[in-house]
Amino acid sequence: MARRVNPAELYNILFERLGPQHWWPADSPEEVMLGAILTQNTAWRNVETAIANLKERGLLSVAALASARKNTLASLMRPAGYYNVKADRVRNYFRWFLAEIGPDASHAQNFATGVLRRRMLAEISGTGPETADSILLYALDRPVFVIDAYTRRILSRHGVKAAGSMKYDELRLAFQSALPRHTGLFNEYHALLVRCGKLCNTRAPSCSACPLDGLAVKL
Repeated sequence: MARRVNPAELYNILFERLGPQHWWPADSPEEVMLGAILTQNTAWRNVETAIANLKERGLLSVAALASARKNTLASLMRPAGYYNVKADRVRNYFRWFLAEIGPDASHAQNFATGVLRRRMLAEISGTGPETADSILLYALDRPVFVIDAYTRRILSRHGVKAAGSMKYDELRLAFQSALPRHTGLFNEYHALLVRCGKLCNTRAPSCSACPLDGLAVKL
């Protein structure tokens, strides 16, 4: 029978067995915000190539991304896939940020976390909860837990059979209510779940190498 663990115990096991992940890799909050949009439906290595293209052209500031032509962005972001859609989403996001928050990420400190999250979801076309929460956590240093496909897959294979169909906020709040409200903890936890989730792929999960082998999660 699998040993049942709560979210806090799950974190401790992952950290002990996988170690610190040093995530999110970026040189600035603005780069993190961009990466959170580009990483939708693609591998991170493709995002890194797209970001390098934009960086070479000097397009990693809020103002530059807000004012760049769509065709220019799409061409430079081609390695990240869905480049026309993502060009629109990047411009939508950074135009909103420039107009409503300010010319750089430091201006977000004037807004409460809940206010920022509600406005991102309501006012920016193409920005869903996972993207908004990734930006809040990794770029703006807010204690918001990120739920992604890796998290759902791990939970569904380790005791939470309904994880794949649970609402996003239901899962997010389950983790937030079970853990200390700490940005560094949420940051590391999500990164560990991503690392673990890469072993737990859809076609050929590497169960013998999984750090959670023999465990069941209780939310």
